Amino acid sequence: MWMHELAQSGEYSVIVGWLFWIIASITLHELAHGWAALWQGDPTPRALGHMTASPMVHMGPMSLIALALVGIAWGAMPVNPQNFRMGRVGDALVALAGPAMNFLLAFVTALLTPLAYHFSEEIGRLLQLGVGLNILLGLFNLLPIPPFDGGRILVSLVREVRQLFHSPGGQNISLIAFMLLFLSGAFGYLQSFSFGVAWLLVDVFGVLWSPILG
Repeated sequence: MWMHELAQSGEYSVIVGWLFWIIASITLHELAHGWAALWQGDPTPRALGHMTASPMVHMGPMSLIALALVGIAWGAMPVNPQNFRMGRVGDALVALAGPAMNFLLAFVTALLTPLAYHFSEEIGRLLQLGVGLNILLGLFNLLPIPPFDGGRILVSLVREVRQLFHSPGGQNISLIAFMLLFLSGAFGYLQSFSFGVAWLLVDVFGVLWSPILG
């Protein structure tokens, strides 16, 4: 197991940081979907008890087990697009709200990271991990493949894409596209890009903080 390997190497802070940010980021990502759905007039998230900060509600036991075993996890927010007052545009906005939350978390955390480093290197590294992880989650969820948020946005706004993925075998198209991305190593490049952007953001904000921090 990935946590066992990190524990053997003494990387306990990495384990704690990874678990904290994955759980917190997915929970806030799903809540953002819920807030957007409520704004669109859909009471489903609140009616089904999902407007809560509990990770167990948003992620469920299987997701948390997968996080412990292999370091990946997922979440879900129940919504009913038929209630959205802006129709398909509303569905796209609700889908976009999740990645937008991740990018907002990345921006705010990057802003605070140089300040944290000034007082504690351990806390600074924890926040910097959160910057990279949230950029990665935001970009990952914007992949234009259903059921990712990016796929939902395309299906909502582009009629041809909607017809394609609603056609017989449409789910197979999503699965094949996902497997091709996985086998091509695209996820590794996405991770490297995300953390590269994170370090750049932290450096930029470090320069902005430098007159104050000295």
